[in-house]
Amino acid sequence: MSNMKKLLKSANILFLKKHYRDAIPIYDNILEIDPNNLNALNNKGYALSKSKDYHNALICYDEGLKINPHDKILLINKISTQRKMKMLPDALKNCDMILNDNPDELLVMYHKLRILFLLGNFDESIKICNQILNVYPNNGDVLFDKACNLASLKKTNDCLKSLNLAIHISNEFKVKAINNTTFQSLQNNQDFLQLIK
Repeated sequence: MSNMKKLLKSANILFLKKHYRDAIPIYDNILEIDPNNLNALNNKGYALSKSKDYHNALICYDEGLKINPHDKILLINKISTQRKMKMLPDALKNCDMILNDNPDELLVMYHKLRILFLLGNFDESIKICNQILNVYPNNGDVLFDKACNLASLKKTNDCLKSLNLAIHISNEFKVKAINNTTFQSLQNNQDFLQLIK
């Protein structure tokens, strides 16, 4: 096994064990030898993002995208980091770029519905929720996100229906609903209180 393969294997083992900070210097060693190694650039960016070093994560993704501008994994990881940095218009633009060629890319749709929610575009976010739910009707996260959008639009009955479906999938959504400020206006609603008790 070549030295490069050993380094990559060592870094990826740490990466998979979520020892991100330990993996980063090994990815740096790989990139000194092969600056165009997309696997190392992507994984280093991801490790940096998980370490909350979003600025340097974006640099890694952008370096990778200079080499291969259409690398979907790099673009999706870049979108995730842009969301965390509240670079919402840029993240939305990157979502649309992927969805133009891959309209059913569920992970990108999921990012986009969350970005639209943060931008206050609740109706568009709900449309994407519905697209995903047409394929995966028991996706609790998307049902919960839909409930958040509906709560923001003051569509209480529809909100409670969607929240009820999410809670039937997993009780974790009760806890999320209790702690989510989106549902603050429902704190005196008896149906809501019944759902989260």
